[in-house]
Amino acid sequence: MASQLKSLFWMLLIFLLLSNLQQHCNAVGDPQVPCLYVFGESLSDDGNNNNRLTLTKANYLPYGVDFPKGPTGRFSNGRNMLDVLAQNLGFDEYIPPFATARGEEILRGVNYASGSAGIRYETGRIYGDIISMDMQLKNYQITLSQINKTLGNRNMSTVEYLSKCIFSVAIGTNDYIDNYFFPQYYTTSRIYTPQQYAVVLNQQLSQQLQTLYKSGARKFALFGLAALGNIPFERSSCGSGSNGSACVDNINNATQLFNVGLKSLVAQLNTNLTNATFIFINVSGIESSPPIASKVANVSCCETLLNLICVPFGKICSNRTNYKYWDGIHPTDAVYAVYGERAYKAQSPSDVYPFDVNQLAQV
Repeated sequence: MASQLKSLFWMLLIFLLLSNLQQHCNAVGDPQVPCLYVFGESLSDDGNNNNRLTLTKANYLPYGVDFPKGPTGRFSNGRNMLDVLAQNLGFDEYIPPFATARGEEILRGVNYASGSAGIRYETGRIYGDIISMDMQLKNYQITLSQINKTLGNRNMSTVEYLSKCIFSVAIGTNDYIDNYFFPQYYTTSRIYTPQQYAVVLNQQLSQQLQTLYKSGARKFALFGLAALGNIPFERSSCGSGSNGSACVDNINNATQLFNVGLKSLVAQLNTNLTNATFIFINVSGIESSPPIASKVANVSCCETLLNLICVPFGKICSNRTNYKYWDGIHPTDAVYAVYGERAYKAQSPSDVYPFDVNQLAQV
């Protein structure tokens, strides 16, 4: 009996050791997909604007106050939503920005996103030298030539490799707040009705996505827009009272038209593009439900300049997990975490369409 118990003990010990080893390998080993390529604006930017002649920068404190590496160019007190998504996919390092990505690291992904960038080329130009979506696609072509050379030396097909990767696109915010609803500088709101503008944006984005498809991309995660009328910057611009509420509603209604069109575009592209899979992340739906809905949303966490960006070395709130907005536009790490986690693993059928990033990785 003692001998049997001893054997059982050793078998159990070996099992636990193997189990722990497997968990360790899953945690720091290969991610679910070989690479993650990121396109978009400040919600995804992790440093591409740092050395450009633009006012849209986040490479100073208090940005990054809760990030292990400090200020990096992320428009957050900590991570952004693509950092969280990458972590959930199993990447043990953050996806590097195009500005600094070099060598073998481009094989696991590159982040091309740029604060103030838009689907339209002119969007955000008032703030200086930003990288529009079309320019991001040109930067991707540079990376693509490097990938071709690297994989060619290994006798691997670039097209086959990229078909296993996820391409994240989160863009459109600035086409509204730094274009359509900025009539002092842009004329688009005098040219298009909100419905027409949503159609124009989605048509242009469709062409940009098909450019990626032609370059080998097959798995796409497209992020919808948040309720932009609710951000502190727009609320302050709209003012108070009934007129202010109507202004906020007008902005939210316009961006919702874009979201409806984007979801329809996902269905269309899934039908028309062979072997491609597109999914839609319902950011506005996620933000209107717990736990985000219960966070402080009427003011920013950091002291801001013109209710827009954080004042360098300015005051910040102490209970940052309770706040929805870090500055006048961008969420806190706590909110980005919810976006990234629910994009990866939906908690409600309305979070995603037709399924989440976890399932996309397995396609």
